[in-house]
Amino acid sequence: MNTITVPTYDHVSPANQAIFDSMKKKFGFVPNLFATFAHSETALATYLMLNNSKSSLSPKAREVINLVVSQVNDCAYCLAAHTAVGSMLGYTPEQILEIRGGGVSFDPRLDALARLVRNIALERGHADQALVQAFFAVGWTEANLVDAIVAIGDKMTTNFLHSTTLVPVDFPAAPPLNS
Repeated sequence: MNTITVPTYDHVSPANQAIFDSMKKKFGFVPNLFATFAHSETALATYLMLNNSKSSLSPKAREVINLVVSQVNDCAYCLAAHTAVGSMLGYTPEQILEIRGGGVSFDPRLDALARLVRNIALERGHADQALVQAFFAVGWTEANLVDAIVAIGDKMTTNFLHSTTLVPVDFPAAPPLNS
């Protein structure tokens, strides 16, 4: 059961209506989770500024973060959405499942990123310093570390929003992760 409703175009502020118009042009629809932000006059625009901000991380690296954090938080909405995005970025279904599990055997740099991100998410920011050093050892920088933490916060926001509101998932469901 949903905790709150998904607002429609006619029931949001003019500023949020403009954002909905832009999303419809970009995606063909307004994803329910983004629409849920529009209950607030400012949250949708604020969140999108964070989500679309510049980063030292590539889109593929940011997607690793999105998938790992969403798996840690067991967010059905974000797992579904980011499985679709990961596929668009060139990850295979098998690679997406592996990333969600917190490891990346096909790329040592992404593996160090995934392992560190999983640890940060599980330990609420109290990272295992051996994983931080392994992250740096494969060529990531201090800027990458800071940007990874910002991306974790971004994903935690959407994971928490969905887990609290239970708005309907409007992407194909992500396959279960085999234990």
